Amino acid sequence: MSTLNIAQIDAFTEKPYGGNPCAVVFDADFLTEEQMQTIALEMNLSETAFLMKSEKADFRARYFTPSEEIPLAGHPTISCGYALWKAGLVGKGTFTLQLEAGIVSVHVNDTLPEQPLISMTQLKPKFMATHDPTRVLPVFGLTPTDLADGLPIQTVSTGTPQLMIPLKSHESLRAAAMDFDAYPVLKEESDFFSPHLFVLKGISEDATTFARHFGLPPDTVEDPFTGSATGGMASYLWKHGLIDKPEFIAEQGHWMNRPGRAKVRINGSREDIESVTISGYAIDVLRGQIDVPF
Repeated sequence: MSTLNIAQIDAFTEKPYGGNPCAVVFDADFLTEEQMQTIALEMNLSETAFLMKSEKADFRARYFTPSEEIPLAGHPTISCGYALWKAGLVGKGTFTLQLEAGIVSVHVNDTLPEQPLISMTQLKPKFMATHDPTRVLPVFGLTPTDLADGLPIQTVSTGTPQLMIPLKSHESLRAAAMDFDAYPVLKEESDFFSPHLFVLKGISEDATTFARHFGLPPDTVEDPFTGSATGGMASYLWKHGLIDKPEFIAEQGHWMNRPGRAKVRINGSREDIESVTISGYAIDVLRGQIDVPF
């Protein structure tokens, strides 16, 4: 049986065992989709990334949750950037990564030895359907009184459609809990991949937002840090005039004992957002080999 090199990397954290873990599999060109899905299920993380050659960009990556492929994701992209840098396959500067959603640019700033800051520029945001709070909020154990005043629940995509649910307080956010029977029905009739609940108040004094992100088994029930949804959230905040500056700190995962932080920069006007850049640190916690299934 053949083997592949693999690394497990914590993204959006400067310390091991924080942020969001991602398995990165190198030289995965010959794997079938079924094999990649099997490996992702075995890893049992929110996503597993598979690196391969590309004719359109410097590298190609495919991302799988334990149950399905996802076209674009944040913490796997940060993890891939770190993994490629650690392996000496990229240096300081910008390279391109072909994802299923399109080609994104990834920048490595390794001014600090052994602790590079990895940035990904996501795709131009799409503002999609708005949703009835009386339909959505009960699915998360909440009511319309928990919703931030005057704001819509809306699907936003910077590569993966995420449901943006702005809440009024940390108390409402902490109280959120998914109804595992009602959620699949809501998702089936809607236009989003997963839900992102957030408030305009970080855990740290310098942070602007704090969020939670839910999933359905066999995927992870709650994601420690969701980079793609952070891009969608930033676009939502900028478009709706909820932040004064196009740069801020986003936090997530603290209540899971996996605190994560990202630096966020929105590129473009409120009326025409060009892209969102999400930056974070990463660190590897495990390296080895994995047997190829079948």
